[in-house]
Parts: sequence; structure tokens; C-alpha cells
Amino acid sequence: MTSSTFDTGQAAARLVGTLVSWRVIDGRLCRTYRTRGWKSSLMIANAIGHLAETAWHHPDLLVAYGRVEVRLVDHDAGGISARDFALAEKIEELVAWRPADPLKVAPERFTLLEPDDSAS
Repeated sequence: MTSSTFDTGQAAARLVGTLVSWRVIDGRLCRTYRTRGWKSSLMIANAIGHLAETAWHHPDLLVAYGRVEVRLVDHDAGGISARDFALAEKIEELVAWRPADPLKVAPERFTLLEPDDSAS
């Protein structure tokens, strides 16, 4: 690791815990969210876009029917940096968030992620 980037092994080790559904692929932090369709994919992509723009960090997004793929790398640092992990954590927090009160939860058909992807 240089002063600002993580090598592949160090980055993979840092994913353990809160970012277990993320992977290091081709020098990037990657996560694919399985969605309930086109509308869900667009809503998730826009939410990620808001977070990224606010952080002045711009991931590659592949938006398709049924999935959104996120790829993070810090171009300024020349690799995976702490900024990538911070944004990945915010994305995960936002996309997977559910209300604590089960009486206030939207019916399953109105959630954005497929059920098996929301707990990952």
C-alpha cells in the first residue's frame, strides 16, 4: 500500500464486516445490487449518484433491468483508497436501509432490492 492506496489483498481484507457483499475486481471495489426491475434500478442509481456527487467521488455504474453494478476506484490516488471504502459504506447504508418499525415498512412489492440481496 502506498500512503493513499490499498493493494488487492489489503482491500479485500478491509471488506470483511460491513462490506461483505463487495468484492475487489480489477483494482476496484465492486458490488452488484439485484433489484426488482427497471424503476428500482433507476432509483438506486440516482441515490448513489447523489451520494457520489456530494462526496465528489464518481463511481462507474452499470444500470440494467434487475441490477445496478457499482465500481469504485479513486482515480486521483491511482487505486483503491479510504475514500472508496467511505463511499461504499454510505451506499450500502442507504440502499439497504429499512425502517426499524415493522408497522411502517412498505409492502415487499414496493421495496427496491430483491429479498435475498437486502440482507447481504
